Amino acid sequence: MAGQKFTAGSGRDALPQEQHEILQKAIRLQWVTLGALVVIITMIGLVAGQSQAMRVAWIEDMLALLPAIAFLVATRVIRVGPSRQHPYGHHRAIGVAHLVAGVALLFMGSFLLIDSTISLVMVDKAPIGIMVLFGQAVWAGWPMIIAMLIAIPPMVILGRMKLKLAEQLHDKVLYADADMMKADWLTGVATIVGVLGVGIGWWWADATAAIVVSATIVKDGWDNVKNAIMGLTDARAMHFDDRAPHELTYEVEREVPEVPWVLEARARVRDEGHVFHVEMFVVPMPGFTPTTAHLKAVRQLIEGLDWKLHDVVVVLVDELRPEQVPAE
Repeated sequence: MAGQKFTAGSGRDALPQEQHEILQKAIRLQWVTLGALVVIITMIGLVAGQSQAMRVAWIEDMLALLPAIAFLVATRVIRVGPSRQHPYGHHRAIGVAHLVAGVALLFMGSFLLIDSTISLVMVDKAPIGIMVLFGQAVWAGWPMIIAMLIAIPPMVILGRMKLKLAEQLHDKVLYADADMMKADWLTGVATIVGVLGVGIGWWWADATAAIVVSATIVKDGWDNVKNAIMGLTDARAMHFDDRAPHELTYEVEREVPEVPWVLEARARVRDEGHVFHVEMFVVPMPGFTPTTAHLKAVRQLIEGLDWKLHDVVVVLVDELRPEQVPAE
């Protein structure tokens, strides 16, 4: 068994000791992220000027606050245990946070993409003039470029750190946040190219860079909205990165039929956040009448496969109906 669980209660208590400690590390990392983002947002805001690409990069960094905040709120909510009103607990606060962050990214990215495209079509030439620093006249593009070069490394490093934790926790909000931050170098490079383009006389470079950055925001938003809705509408449990069905959906159906008294067994596995809910439908061998002890043993077998198999129900049936054997 992959770790000892605390209880079957709240979201955090459903985690083994190892994952519980990883969650605490992820929470601390999100607070570090918020602090870093506040510094970066302030720095870019001070030098953004009239550059379309810099304004879009500034807004993208403000949007990067949303997944971190959503994660911190969700980890507070999942502390609450099951009740009559919420019999499954609050694990799906993770899925709701995922959806909220995705919708915000999609909406704002679409707005920025349209705005940047209009600027390009209308030949809106963003002026990048001269500013005075320490008594010296300096082209305003240089502070912009320096600010972006400073902003890129911490975002990429934090993103890579979160990516590892997201896999260990099976946390899709943390993964979405990590993926967006890890790819932040594209925003920085596109913005720098746009500013340099304006500096050498390519008026269209600024708006083009803004379009590229906006398109990445739209893609992040769309992917997160789609995957969050899939999870909240009880789609098949997927990996934390939503690239393939989780192997546990296959493993439970390989293990249970090996029980001597089981003739057939099929499972419905849905993602509730960090953990999975499993409905296992079991057909006994002809002439065998399972007791509650037999059913309990099957439940314990499933729970012992992995810590994510938290909420398990074993249902005894005389045959597998179509709704219990969904099509692949």
